[in-house]
Amino acid sequence: MAKQAAQIDLSDSFEKIPVKIFPTSQDGSVFVARQVADFIRDKQTKKEKCVLGLATGSSPKSLYAELVRLHQEEKLSFKNVITFNLDEYYPIDNDALQSYNRFMRANLFDHIDINPKNIHIPNGAIKKEDIKEHCRQYEKMIKDAGGIDLQILGIGNNGHIGFNEPGSGIYSKTRLITLDNSTRIANSYEFTNISQVPRLAVTMGISTILQSKKIILMAWGSAKAPVIKKAVEDDDTEQVPASLLQNHDDVTFVVDETAAAELTRNKSPWLTGDCDWTPKMIKKAVVNMALKLKKPVLSLTNTDYNEYGLSDLLVEKGDAYEINLQVYYMLRDSITGWPGGKPNSVIPGHPERSSPYPKRVIIFSPHPDDDIISMGGTFQRLHDQGHDVHVGYQTSGNIAVTDEFVTRFLDFAVGFEEIAGIDTSKSGKILDNARKFLARKKSNQVDTPTIRSIKGLIRRGEAKATCRYVGIPDKNIHFQNLPFYETGTIEKKPMSEKDIKVTMDLLRKIKPQQVFCAGDFADPHGTHIICFEVVLEALKRIKADEDDWITDCWLWLYKGAWQEWNIEEIEMAIPMSPDQVLKKRFGIFIHQSQKDMVPFQGSDSREFWQRAEERNADTANLYADLGLTHYAAMEAFVRWHY
Repeated sequence: MAKQAAQIDLSDSFEKIPVKIFPTSQDGSVFVARQVADFIRDKQTKKEKCVLGLATGSSPKSLYAELVRLHQEEKLSFKNVITFNLDEYYPIDNDALQSYNRFMRANLFDHIDINPKNIHIPNGAIKKEDIKEHCRQYEKMIKDAGGIDLQILGIGNNGHIGFNEPGSGIYSKTRLITLDNSTRIANSYEFTNISQVPRLAVTMGISTILQSKKIILMAWGSAKAPVIKKAVEDDDTEQVPASLLQNHDDVTFVVDETAAAELTRNKSPWLTGDCDWTPKMIKKAVVNMALKLKKPVLSLTNTDYNEYGLSDLLVEKGDAYEINLQVYYMLRDSITGWPGGKPNSVIPGHPERSSPYPKRVIIFSPHPDDDIISMGGTFQRLHDQGHDVHVGYQTSGNIAVTDEFVTRFLDFAVGFEEIAGIDTSKSGKILDNARKFLARKKSNQVDTPTIRSIKGLIRRGEAKATCRYVGIPDKNIHFQNLPFYETGTIEKKPMSEKDIKVTMDLLRKIKPQQVFCAGDFADPHGTHIICFEVVLEALKRIKADEDDWITDCWLWLYKGAWQEWNIEEIEMAIPMSPDQVLKKRFGIFIHQSQKDMVPFQGSDSREFWQRAEERNADTANLYADLGLTHYAAMEAFVRWHY
């Protein structure tokens, strides 16, 4: 009897560069850290130097944190390591908050046993006439060190590696380069505003990078998904510099699941070979086909299925009419005006349980306005429908308040005390000190604890006012002030035990049946992902302790100012009338410190209320395009199983 051939996995057949996909950025970072550690130790056994090329930005932060842990807890030594960093802003002081020199010291070099003489970073503070010679010497130092053994890379949304912007030639070397406006906007979260982002940078060239013996590129988050697909699956082109890595013999992309979302194996897995046609996969395939063909789901034909590459689905499931109905019902059943479940009703396809009613609900809000921006209509509806709604404001949000707001509120406080006949000597002194500090404050200077406290108090007052606008009593408003956030800078600390304990204590106090949490991991500041991980870890630990109430607690994720769920992912969609849209807008307006020009708002110049309204309207339009009722707006949620 002939042996049956082993089934070949063709899921990655469209990919020209090997891609390793991990559930989270932390998992991926641990993998890369182990690769680096093994490389260093292998060189140590051979008594050789290990030359590392290092990246900066948000992608390698968790990698460096894990390398520091390996050094401190597993005695990984860096004494034989020589490092060359990819790039640096120009011009910039080496000690500036946003400089990559400072970044590397703060995130890695100050915490390991590397010889300072072995650290090489482009100098953003040298004279412009000396730049060319500096770049030539940088190339020479790399060559004299024997070349880079292992190069770590991140990737920009436009495909840049290092600061090699689109159009950079494959033969380019270390040089001064003009930054694309898209890069400056994307990096503006590190600065108070876009005008302070340097227009130039010194960067290793594409040729320099390709001469590395081994390359690992890391990418986290859905914002990177489109460019990862272009770099890995499309033809190599200088317009997507990362795609030029297809010309290297030993390169690996390490990404999380959200960054891999656009790869064919995830986006259209039926094109790569056999497909497991689960209801979720059927919904994804049919919805994407309907949107591409601009047809309502119920109007799709057998011919459409065949031409779109879904003939296997027809063979397995039968006629298009039956498949269309199945998907239509899934879409229909995700729409509800009862986010807490409809009481005294049995609705088999409803996304939420009818009982218990009323539910104890907690909305976790990473910043003091994410609750109203991201799910303001649902927030109000949960309260109006009689549920016991709590809000947990996870961070103070103080860095997103302008200096002008501090003096405005202090002026008011002192003036109020004068009118009330209260001694203003203390508050007047605080105001005077604040004015003096702000008048002398440099662009890269961290606020004093007093200024940060005042900014936090401003946001706390706005959050309380929003809750009162919705109808939430003060006893249901909880300010957690998670410690990871309180650095005074964009860079946050990693999640800590204290963050988790504070969250566990609040959850155990409320014992909710419903938890809403931010799943918007595209937040460029990194706050949302840490806030999510804190809540998830808290829930997991409580579940492990077998608290009775936790078995009846469902976790729903919302997205906010930065993005929305894909239509096929949505499990609960809450429709909103035009009046409800306006009511949500007015709730967002309460956060006056976040209107008009907000510091660190990322690459989107629209105000938060505009982003929210357009996003909610787009979701409603997509449902309508698929043949469902056309509402003015919709807020969308996905259930997370922990």
